[in-house]
Amino acid sequence: MRLLLFLVFFVPAIMLGQDDLFAKEYYKNGDFEKALVAYKKLYANSKSNIDYIRQIVDIHQQLEQYQEAEKFLTEIIDRTNYTAFYVVLGYNYQLQNNLEKANENYTIAINSLFVNPNNAYSVARAFQDYSLLEQAATTYEKAMEVKPQLNLKLPLAQIYGEKGDIEKMMLNYIDFAERNPISLSNIKRALNSFISEDGSNESNIILRKLLIKKIQQEPNVIWNDLLSWLFIQQKEFSKAFVQEKAITTRNQEGLERIMNLGRIAETENATDIAKTIFNYVIENAQDTDTKLMAYYDVLQIETKEANQDTFKDLQNRYLELFKTYGTFVQTLDLQIAYAHFLAFYMNKTDEATAVLENALKLPISDIQKAEIKLELGDILVLNEAFNKALIYYTQIQRNLKNSTVSQMARFKVAKASYYKGDFKWAESQLKILKSSTSQLIANDALDLKLLITDNKYGDSLQTALKQYAKADLLAFQNRNNEAIALLDKIIEEHKTEPIIPQALYKQAQLFETKKQFEKAAVNYQLIIDNYRDGILIDNAIYSLAELYLRHLNAPDKAKALYKDLVFNHADSIYFVEARKQFRRLRGDAIN
Repeated sequence: MRLLLFLVFFVPAIMLGQDDLFAKEYYKNGDFEKALVAYKKLYANSKSNIDYIRQIVDIHQQLEQYQEAEKFLTEIIDRTNYTAFYVVLGYNYQLQNNLEKANENYTIAINSLFVNPNNAYSVARAFQDYSLLEQAATTYEKAMEVKPQLNLKLPLAQIYGEKGDIEKMMLNYIDFAERNPISLSNIKRALNSFISEDGSNESNIILRKLLIKKIQQEPNVIWNDLLSWLFIQQKEFSKAFVQEKAITTRNQEGLERIMNLGRIAETENATDIAKTIFNYVIENAQDTDTKLMAYYDVLQIETKEANQDTFKDLQNRYLELFKTYGTFVQTLDLQIAYAHFLAFYMNKTDEATAVLENALKLPISDIQKAEIKLELGDILVLNEAFNKALIYYTQIQRNLKNSTVSQMARFKVAKASYYKGDFKWAESQLKILKSSTSQLIANDALDLKLLITDNKYGDSLQTALKQYAKADLLAFQNRNNEAIALLDKIIEEHKTEPIIPQALYKQAQLFETKKQFEKAAVNYQLIIDNYRDGILIDNAIYSLAELYLRHLNAPDKAKALYKDLVFNHADSIYFVEARKQFRRLRGDAIN
């Protein structure tokens, strides 16, 4: 009985599936006569299958059998009253240059919306299939006239995008977002394909004008949100800040959005406006936690900008905060930051250690204890007390297995071992970290492992690698001038060894830190000219392009470098950003 049921129900289905494959293969190979026979057989078994109907029509048209296509479609329309087929029939007339009959059928399809506006999707899609975009747009617009509660602005926007009518496309996207605020992120992604960092780009100007007009005519925080987003893409953070304040005022919500804007600005090295934003949060925050987060972010920026003349003032800023808010759990991040400042900038490692050891006595979580111990370990590495640092890092690994902070501790074990010249142990730890759940840690681990592996065999004494590790340690200790001098020595004394491009690249990064951009550019160019087959080539090309674009006012040179990355290094992690910058500098209207 089971066998009989199988034969009755499943064997025909299997055969039908094979017929479908044969039909597609015939069509793909241009064997239209056989394809037509196959699809007619399929259609006979499934007369409601729209794909089979369309394929039969298409094959008739490929064979210039227009009368057969017309007869077939007329029978289908009489049987199903599926109005989208009027579009297919109209296109069949258009192929015969009978535009009068074509337009007559197109009109029937569009007028069907007066009876059932929900037909808009199928009718418009049929028009789009034949690249009849004007008629497709008319279909959606007509349907919304007949039934205003329909929101067809999204597919309408996509059609205008295909037509190249950027203004109408953007207007429909933002109108769709107004009625569907939950879709705002998707709308931003769609718009992102048409705008660039350049505020003078035509698409950017169109979007900005549309949004400003909307704000003036019918205020809505969605327009402010989109305008803020646009200004962020253009890296005009002051203008974005104005919009974010308007959103916060109207919504009567917290300052989280404004904090996020400040952090974006900081990431983009727009530190002045970032500080302005964080100070605004400090002045306006109603809760202490938000104030403290803003204080933390301001002090992080000011620490990076500090010098010997301002260290004491900065220390007093920290102490004033602790006087006001105490050294409790609430200020733990500030305490860790203060300890880092004391150790790495003021060379007061004993005071820094005391701050952290007191923080360990607070009623804090295991994760928070681990963060303190990471900083204690770093201070010991700063003092080159590597074995003591390893104790802290190992404690973290033991107490918080498989966590991100544990993986960071393992990486620091590897880095400390590398600093002291124990390359074999460092490699063993780095192999484990290649599969880290944190992509950042995994990438850093891979980079360090490649550095060690590529340079440990050429010299039995590993002289160059040990010197490079020492220079790396000097950079970690903020002794940048000494690091640069040691890298100069490596470059001079080990000219034929594989460490040279790494030394040039590290030195270039230190030059950038010191804002010596011309010197950094020389190093990147040396890598490009002499080590084009090395693993650092895409890093050097991208870094030099960014220098030319952002610091050396040479956009044409930057464009040539971005182009090199796009066409010759498609597997680079910089590929997407390089392509975006290349298209912008080339003057493309659309990203």
